[in-house]
Amino acid sequence: MNPKVDPDLCIGCGVCAETCPDVFEMGDDGLAHVIEGADCESAGCCQEAADACPTEAISL
Repeated sequence: MNPKVDPDLCIGCGVCAETCPDVFEMGDDGLAHVIEGADCESAGCCQEAADACPTEAISL
């Protein structure tokens, strides 16, 4: 599972980074990014983060 954040949809709310900090982080640009080398399956929270995203910017 390779999560992706669509920068055109992301509003920088930070919900994904709060929900799944092992996979998502907030960048200097104010948008969410996937942490390089992050493993969704071992983190176990990617689906929850995607479901919580208010703009549906996360695809799995």
